[in-house]
Order: sequence, then C-alpha cells, then structure tokens
Amino acid sequence: MRIGEAAAAAGVSTKTLRFYESRGLLSDPERGSNGYRDYAPEVVGRIGFIRRGRAAGLTLAQIEDLLEVRDAGEAPCGHVAKALARHLEALDAQIAELTALRAAVATVHVAAAAANPSSCNAGEICSFL
Repeated sequence: MRIGEAAAAAGVSTKTLRFYESRGLLSDPERGSNGYRDYAPEVVGRIGFIRRGRAAGLTLAQIEDLLEVRDAGEAPCGHVAKALARHLEALDAQIAELTALRAAVATVHVAAAAANPSSCNAGEICSFL
C-alpha cells in the first residue's frame, strides 16, 4: 500500500503516518524502485492501536513501550491494563485538584460579584486577587 492508501485506510493523514515513522512507532516501510513507501496491510492495525491509545489519554512514549512488548512477541494486555490504571490514578488526582480549585474560585467569585468597586484599594489593584 502506498502512503496515501495506508493513511486513508487507517483514518490518519500522511503527515501523521510520517510522524509515527519518525517517532519509531512504525517501522520504516519497504521502498519501491520508484522510492515510494510500500506499507504492509498490518500497519493499519498498528495505527489503530496508536489512535485508540491516544484517545484513552496515553502518551506516545507509553504507546511506544506497549508496542515494544508486542514486537517482542508478548501480548501487551497486562501492560495496557497497568498503564491505564496509572492513567486513571493521575486523572483522579487531577479531578480532585480541579474540584478544589473550582471551589476556591467560586468562593472568590461570589465575594467579587457582591463587592462595591468604590471600596477597592488602588494599591492592591483588586482585593480579590
């Protein structure tokens, strides 16, 4: 498959395909006598895995590690589960931080909305921040 065909089959742009190659997520394809890339059909499944990993919030480095496990002949499912568990923990921590931040901002917003601008101290710029 040429690059445009492979990209279309995988639902990505040719630029994305080249980027994945440059990152080592895809092996260098064979080249025809004309110099055109010639992709094996398996590349479509590999790109699908990369896209699903990105959609789940995994980094390209994490995805690269998972692909290395598969390339070594091992099923990466256990590694995927561990990566997703770590990602869930990080997301839960971010959600907790954002929830606390939202509460703090809401408190300051209520006070700021009810304030009288004429009582604002010019030296402080605004007493709410």
